[in-house]
Parts: sequence; structure tokens; C-alpha cells
Amino acid sequence: MEEQIIETKKEPSSVERALRRQKVMKVIQKILVYTFLVIVAISTLFPFYWMLNISLQTYHEYINSSLNPIFFPTSMHWQNYANAIQVKNFANNLRNTFVVAIVSTSLSMVVIILAAFAFARLEFKGKDTLFTILLATMMVPGELFQISNYATVSKLGWNNSYTVLIVPFLVSVFYIYLLRNAFKQIPDSLYYAAKVDGTSDLKYLFKVMIPLASPTIISILILKVMGAWNSYVWPRLVNKAEWRLISNWLTNSFTNQETNMTDYPMKMAGVVIVSIPLMIIFIIFRKYIMRGVSKSGIKG
Repeated sequence: MEEQIIETKKEPSSVERALRRQKVMKVIQKILVYTFLVIVAISTLFPFYWMLNISLQTYHEYINSSLNPIFFPTSMHWQNYANAIQVKNFANNLRNTFVVAIVSTSLSMVVIILAAFAFARLEFKGKDTLFTILLATMMVPGELFQISNYATVSKLGWNNSYTVLIVPFLVSVFYIYLLRNAFKQIPDSLYYAAKVDGTSDLKYLFKVMIPLASPTIISILILKVMGAWNSYVWPRLVNKAEWRLISNWLTNSFTNQETNMTDYPMKMAGVVIVSIPLMIIFIIFRKYIMRGVSKSGIKG
């Protein structure tokens, strides 16, 4: 008679059960996190896709799609882009934008670097009080300065010129604050050692502080260019159409004044053209923006 051996399965211990539950919870947590990130990414990228989608449609396709949206254009109508850059004032406004962005950013960086260096390293009477007053101006909305700024530039006769787009925005308290914090993270021992060697303050600034704070300076530089590129309200307030910037060109350039109808496919093509340079700048320099802002905010 053959003996039958019955193998009994060993029940898992409480520790093993706890480990299994922990693994299952980690998997569920990752699924939920990645699902949420995918939803956020789609909701963020969809407006850009829709803008590109409309820019490749004909005007009749766009009108007909009001009831039945077209998620994929039947044909790529690239002619919208060629027609968009031929709209009045495109070349003038694009040139104005480049001039204002380059000149305004260059002069602003000189003011920001010198001011941040003075507040971070130099010692003079009333430094803390003056810096506190400057920070207090950040609490006032910029729109409240529009009337006084407009009255000032009008009296000076700066309307319809590059000067009115550059001079009023040379000083940025927020960027001075960011760069000052970055400068204050540089050890004082370097400054004292440089002074013992007979190094002047300006030489120490350009040889030591600027290279060490380069991520913050690059991020400020990029943000200033993007701010000038996106400027809309002030140029529209102080200048005529031919002296405005590229963002102003997008407003009414594609609307037929007689019929009051807007060619939205062509307008979306113009938006894509205007947006591409900023997207390229951000993609290339995004790590400098993140690194510069994060480092400048560590120490006050």
C-alpha cells in the first residue's frame, strides 16, 4: 500500500503579508500619480495642439467645425503662415520687439547687477531701510503706475518711440531681490581675501560674484527677454500701431474692419509664429531658469 504524502502549504507570516500589501500600495500609488500627471500634461498641451490644428485649417473648415469640431485637419493649409507674415505692421512690430528686448534687457542687467551687488555686499548708511522700501513697492500692483507713468512720458514727449518702451522698465525690484539673494550666498571670506589682495569692488564683482551667480543671472536674462516679447498693455497705451510690439500685432491684425469677421486660422498661425521663439528659448534654457530661481530663494 503506497503512502500518500499530503503537503501542506505554509501560510505566509504577518510580516510577509505586510510586505505584499506595501508593494501593492506602491504600485497603486504609482498608477494614480502617473495617471494624474498624464491628465495634467494632456490638459496643458491640448490648447497648443488645438492652436496648431486651427492654424492648418482653411477658413471654411473652421466655420464648419463650430458644430462638428475637426481634431485632425483634412489637409495641411500651410498658406496661413505665409499669409500671416504679410499682414500689415508685422515686420515693423517684430523689429521693434527685437530692439526693445535687446536694449532693454542689456541696460536692465547692468542696473540689476550693480544694485544687487550694492545691497548684498557693500555697507552704507540706510541700506536696509532703502531695500525695505524697494521691497514694499512690490506690494503695489503694476497697473496702478500706468496713469502716472503715462503722464510722465507724455510730458517728456517720449510717445511713439523706443525710449518709452525701454526707460520706464529698466529697474525691476523683483530681479534685484533674486540676484541679491544669490550674491549673499557667496561666502564673505572670498570678499575679505580679495580686499586683502587689493582687489577693487568692481573687479571682485566681475571676477568672482558674477561667475558664481551665473545661473541666476542667466535666468533673469531669459525672463527679461520673455517679458519684453510678451509686453502688451504698455506699448498699446503709449504708441501708435507701427511703434508697437509683436504681441500687439496679434490683436486686431486679422479682423476685417468692414465685416468685423476674424480669420482665426490665419490668426492662430500668427500666434504659432510669435510663440515659437519663446518655446525654443525656454526649452534650451529651462534648467538655468529652474536652477537660478531655486538657488536665489534659499537665503534671504
